[in-house]
Amino acid sequence: MNQAFINILLIIVLGYLLKRINILKEKDGAVISKIIFNITLPALVIVTFNSVKIEPSLILLPVIVIIFGLISAFLTFFVFKKEEKELKGTLIMLAPGANVGLFAYPIVHVMWGTEGLTYFGMFDVGTSIVIWVIGYILGSYFSEEGLTLKPVAILKKLGNSIPLMTYIVASILNYSHIQLPSTIIDVATTISQANMPLSLLLLGLYLNFTFDKKYFKPIMKFLTFRYGLGLLFGLALYFFLPFDQMFRYTLLIGLLLPVGMSALVFGIELKYSTTNLIATIANITILISIVLLYVFAIFIL
Repeated sequence: MNQAFINILLIIVLGYLLKRINILKEKDGAVISKIIFNITLPALVIVTFNSVKIEPSLILLPVIVIIFGLISAFLTFFVFKKEEKELKGTLIMLAPGANVGLFAYPIVHVMWGTEGLTYFGMFDVGTSIVIWVIGYILGSYFSEEGLTLKPVAILKKLGNSIPLMTYIVASILNYSHIQLPSTIIDVATTISQANMPLSLLLLGLYLNFTFDKKYFKPIMKFLTFRYGLGLLFGLALYFFLPFDQMFRYTLLIGLLLPVGMSALVFGIELKYSTTNLIATIANITILISIVLLYVFAIFIL
């Protein structure tokens, strides 16, 4: 396990070094992320959900994630109620989401293989809804232009999320006991093998820690709040829920994942001036979560 985490860190560092020596640029990350979210991640989901049995209890994972997302956003509003409107909107937009596709999948694959990917896939269904509904609506509300959303627009955004649609279709096929043709699974398996290295390289490519010094205190406050709340709920659910160990591991680790990178896209779309702050918080949470997951891996495995 130690060597596995070292390998993960080395690939992230490689992505960062490739940026520093100008072989890759940060703008190249947009292309890589499209490949991951639209091709390699859906392929990995198809392969994973085709080869395992989804227990009925797993349906509760996205439900719990959505409830936690609502609680997190609600508490964030009160914790940062004295901040200026745009900063408050930025932090509330970041609070309920989690980076599952890019960050969790490669590490979970190393720790638990296909079984772990199944549980975190269901976790990500809840995360996707939290990010694209709760996060986007709140971000729009606190933007300079105010809330201008319509239900149809939200549904369209959810429908355009290829990973989310893949989760849903793959889950339906699994519950219906429908197996995809072996040719499709073989091709998807080959494509899915690129998901881990591409995801880790992208994390390294996006590493950037420059920000306005006036945001130092809000950043520290946000990090303390986010990880404190995640740890509190994660441990409580781990010790008190009457489900199997993998289900409880998923919640414990899932609630300590980095913030979702989608908030950066929202920030640009909604014309926030804090997009650099969003990127900085996302990068810091990546490093913190790596350390936390490594510590948990030592005690868990």
